[in-house]
Amino acid sequence: MNIQDYKGVYIFAEQVDGKLSGIAFELLGKANELAKDLDTDVTAVVIGSGIKDLADQLAEYGADKVIVIDDPECKEYRTEPYAHALASAINEFKPEIMLVGATPIGRDLGPRVSARVATGLTADCTSLDIGDFPLQPIPGKEDEQLHKQLLMTRPAFGGNTIATIACPYNRPQMATVRPGVMQRQERKEGAKAEVIEFNPGFVPNNKYVEILDIVKSVSETVDIMDAKILVSGGRGMGGPENFKILRDLADALGGEVSCSRAVVDSGWMPKDMQVGQTGKTVRPQLYIACGISGAIQHLAGMEESDLIIAINKDETAPIFDVADYGIVGDLFKIVPELTEQIKAAKAAKK
Repeated sequence: MNIQDYKGVYIFAEQVDGKLSGIAFELLGKANELAKDLDTDVTAVVIGSGIKDLADQLAEYGADKVIVIDDPECKEYRTEPYAHALASAINEFKPEIMLVGATPIGRDLGPRVSARVATGLTADCTSLDIGDFPLQPIPGKEDEQLHKQLLMTRPAFGGNTIATIACPYNRPQMATVRPGVMQRQERKEGAKAEVIEFNPGFVPNNKYVEILDIVKSVSETVDIMDAKILVSGGRGMGGPENFKILRDLADALGGEVSCSRAVVDSGWMPKDMQVGQTGKTVRPQLYIACGISGAIQHLAGMEESDLIIAINKDETAPIFDVADYGIVGDLFKIVPELTEQIKAAKAAKK
């Protein structure tokens, strides 16, 4: 492998039913930041059937080039044809960096592709940077320090430590990135990208599964990753019946309710509502943490919120270290009073 042959920052632009997933735009935002440091361009790889029209949308969010792999075998996501398609694109175009979303599809696809192209993969990254490896030069071996490497950071050991990983001797440098941790850039309406149509050829084999039926679940809850206001409860709520006061506050604010891992582990709320390292990463405009102590695993999922308000009876709770405003006291008195004050303020404006 000649590392010098590998150029450019590539992202896998995930789509479902002809609609791009939000993670595609987030990856494009980060890819553009990395590309500036490397003085290179950004390429999106989109795989599917009848999806050529997605190229313009990817261009408007930062793709300089779009590789379109359009084939009936890729109409729905199946591991084998998608892995074959992406691995073939990597072998053909030789990207220096390949980013994949850590979605259910990406977590299935990324490791298989990295094995096929003989490189490493850092999973569930929360930060990506270009820098030196090793991070600190080793005395007597300063000349061996490598520059402009992709430094991939992810929580490890249950979130109790942070690991920074590099892949200095193989290409591409691959990572899956958690949804919600990277920011998409502003849309440039009318932007165009160079479109490259590529088809490696698909020959069904015994690894191709047959999809007999697709059953789509209908959720009554809004995806908390899309919410602009979140009222979140932790173990301090005491039980599932007490979440009604959080729902009342969320309704008054026009927001949604979320929770910590302890709440999900106790069976009080569904997994879809969990914020944190093992839940969802959120960036609402307002995050109100009620009865949440602020373990590092939870902070990893919400600390980028625009405004954080913490309500906790323990004045030493770590949540206050990241909160913009903190209220020390009984949440069962504070939250209902806060809800009434908000309702009264709204009524006064009418």
